[in-house]
Amino acid sequence: MTEHKNLTIFDHPLMKHKITHLCDVNTGSKEFCEIVTELAMMMGFEALKDLPTKNIEVQAPLQKILSPVLAEDFTIVPILRAGLGMVDGLRSLLPTAKVGHIGLYRDEETLQPCQYYFKLPVDAADGEVIIVDPALATGVSADAAIKLCKEAGCTRIKLMCIFSANQGVSLIEKNHPDVQIYTANYSDEPLNEKGYILTAAGDAGDRVCGTVSYKPEN
Repeated sequence: MTEHKNLTIFDHPLMKHKITHLCDVNTGSKEFCEIVTELAMMMGFEALKDLPTKNIEVQAPLQKILSPVLAEDFTIVPILRAGLGMVDGLRSLLPTAKVGHIGLYRDEETLQPCQYYFKLPVDAADGEVIIVDPALATGVSADAAIKLCKEAGCTRIKLMCIFSANQGVSLIEKNHPDVQIYTANYSDEPLNEKGYILTAAGDAGDRVCGTVSYKPEN
């Protein structure tokens, strides 16, 4: 349990099972991507449970019925590049969901985010926005991403991260008390000197893209 009021931590055995395989250095890029996709889809069921619906009339086999459908689409906004791995999982729930992109890279010395790209669908502010990134460590990238979306007029924003740390969650709750955070794995432990969560999966962007391997050489 944590004292974070805006944090939802998933406690499901299947998610825990998948988290373990994400953390394993022997998990290759292909399997890593597949697990990230699966986790994003599973988390999406809870994160999107309050989407508005409306009733429409359809012809069922025995008679016409009124039944609910989504009243609006939502927008998935991955923080590049690691966040791209979570997009397909959410889009599998609603293929018509729109996708924006936020390009941020972290300065290795200051650990501060540097923006290089930002684009949202023209009507993103009309519906819910789900910002996705596999890890919420220092929180500075997520903080910058949320600010960009708010400046673009978005008012209904959620943040979904597979791994999270107390430092990052605290920053988001302080700067954006209106943003709900969803995570599958939470750590109270301090980050290392490079701003990584020690009990997580390393650099998720590198593992999704296969640019770094953590496998032992021998």
